Amino acid sequence: MRKTLGERLAYEGFAIEATDNVKEASEMCRQIAFDVVLTDDSSNASPLGIPFIVLAGASDNQIQRAVAAFRDGAMDYMQIPTDINRLYDTLRRYADEAAPQGEPPLQRIAPPATGRARRTRTPAVQPIIGSSDAIGHVRDVVERVAAFDTRTLITGENGTGKELVARWLHAKSRRSAGPFVEVNCAAIPSELIESELFGHERGAFTSAIKQRKGKFEQASGGTLFMDEIGDMSLAAQAKVLRALQENKICRVGSDKDIDVDVRVIAATNKNLREEIAGSRFREDLYHRLSVIVIRVPPLRERASDVPELTQHFVEEISAAYDISPKPIEPDAMEALTAMRWSGNVRELRNVIERLIILSGDSVTIDDVRNYCQS
Repeated sequence: MRKTLGERLAYEGFAIEATDNVKEASEMCRQIAFDVVLTDDSSNASPLGIPFIVLAGASDNQIQRAVAAFRDGAMDYMQIPTDINRLYDTLRRYADEAAPQGEPPLQRIAPPATGRARRTRTPAVQPIIGSSDAIGHVRDVVERVAAFDTRTLITGENGTGKELVARWLHAKSRRSAGPFVEVNCAAIPSELIESELFGHERGAFTSAIKQRKGKFEQASGGTLFMDEIGDMSLAAQAKVLRALQENKICRVGSDKDIDVDVRVIAATNKNLREEIAGSRFREDLYHRLSVIVIRVPPLRERASDVPELTQHFVEEISAAYDISPKPIEPDAMEALTAMRWSGNVRELRNVIERLIILSGDSVTIDDVRNYCQS
């Protein structure tokens, strides 16, 4: 994972140093003025005095680890496998905030002597692949809605591409030059959600050793994407509702309101009307968020798109591994198209990566039979 991330980030214009040794990392940080540390252990990174992001492997105590990471001062907490686009956004946002006054962010390369990791360009948004009527309708709605600051609710099953739709809404909007800030409402412990969204003042609570901007402030002038909004607690929903109503937020530990200029896009895999009926979601917040509703169809409703998606993933994954794209034999493609993809586009991509790794010179029907069964 360390090697893969290093290669991806270097390709995106960052200057990277990597080590698997804590002592060596500490020595490197004394010699090089790093901007950000990526680590799997907040207790190792916190003493360095450098902003850091925790990338944590799967475990049974994710909530406790996330709480510990944020209390130690982490900029963000992500699970492995890491959402690379979310990581790019976090690093880009920090680079923008850290830019010297008057120097255009995202257009500079740090002096080689410092080893500072700076973004030199913004990665293009991945295309919405497919020619089916179902996905064509989604593209059409995106084109019609993007130019307006209308709050939009994106619905659909896990793995259908809700985040991709949100990114296209941002990329085609008048806010495209501003930040795209994502917050996964399901991944943040309830006791930290207010601080994460609205920020906090120094001394607001025991571990608040410095002032921190929340996601609403970070997204000001751009788009805030609130993923898995259906998993947010009722208490947090009430605070978000106020922010949407007044376009103002108040940091934890402060009595001063801060104006924010944010377009909010929310997404969920839940039926929010059923959640409202069960008193698990506020109806007034639902109506605030759902001025426009975009339903992203599951892959089983757009099976004709599987060949296009497959070819796209073959090229993308082959490029990432620096190998020649493997051809997929016609009967193998037919078998892939006929499969029922419970994990949707995300599952299809994982299967294609598996086939590329395990197959021979080409992907055959036998490869599909051997490696595509759950």
